[in-house]
Amino acid sequence: MNISVVIPCYRVKDHVLDVIGQIGEEVTRIYAVDDACPDGSGKYIRDNIQDPRVTVLFREKNGGVGAATLSGYEAALADGADIIVKIDGDGQMDPALVERFVHPITIGRCDYTKGNRFFDLRGVEQMPRMRLIGNAALSFATKFSTGYWNVFDPTNGYTAIHARVARQLALDKISQRYFFETDMLFRLNIIRAVVQDVPMHARYGNEVSHLRIGRILPEFLGKHASNLLKRVFYNYFLRDMSVASFELLGGIALLIFGLLFGASAWIRSAQYHDVASSGTVMLAALPVLIGIQLLLAFLNFDIASTPRFPLQHVLSDAHRQNDPSEG
Repeated sequence: MNISVVIPCYRVKDHVLDVIGQIGEEVTRIYAVDDACPDGSGKYIRDNIQDPRVTVLFREKNGGVGAATLSGYEAALADGADIIVKIDGDGQMDPALVERFVHPITIGRCDYTKGNRFFDLRGVEQMPRMRLIGNAALSFATKFSTGYWNVFDPTNGYTAIHARVARQLALDKISQRYFFETDMLFRLNIIRAVVQDVPMHARYGNEVSHLRIGRILPEFLGKHASNLLKRVFYNYFLRDMSVASFELLGGIALLIFGLLFGASAWIRSAQYHDVASSGTVMLAALPVLIGIQLLLAFLNFDIASTPRFPLQHVLSDAHRQNDPSEG
């Protein structure tokens, strides 16, 4: 397999040479992407690395980790990569784990792997507390917006993807900054790719995070909500309609009706000091209860419909049919 590694580079001069030096011989090509780094990370790598596998790419304008990664994806795909691994250049990700990330893809178990730092509690203890709380909250929101209920640690940037699956993605539509990893999961669900978590340890040193929670939180919440609405529309109304589609519509309608009716009845009762009749209470409570039950049924269906058949097999079969010389 032609395995390529993409390393976004932005203010990582203190760590990136060690990261590249630890990448094993199983990797065919390494793409270091200088994302208009003010420290000149790309030139620094080019001047100090003799590894013939390394290609330094320069972006004229800073676009964020997503833009740098996608630039590396495009170069790797153009050079015939079979699997593309993404590693950050700040030294938090162990390059020795590349084979662990690639293996589930090479044996056809999944299409995309991503790191999960929460498997081993000893590793969790080393994680800064605010980062731990933030990742837990984002993971819960990501399950709803992406439809991958079986994965955790969505902001983890240690990933690997099958090249045929990467070619199916609308790369130009993927979020290019800090929401990149989460938006990738959303795009993968839209094409029904199988995603698998890979246990890993994170290494925390003296690196400086450029992530500001207060600044990106409103943006993250808005994008999660947008992706959730788009995913539900694509999967349950545009591509297919099932019982779950009607459970969702019915549940929302009954819940809204029950809440509005109950609120109006409570306001009238408070204004006129009149006790609501049992019929009024039932007319408010029953739609709410049924609506919640329908929404829970929809949620159960959504969890059960997490993609489980690797897309790479479908794409491989289609490729063999189009090219009889293979297979």
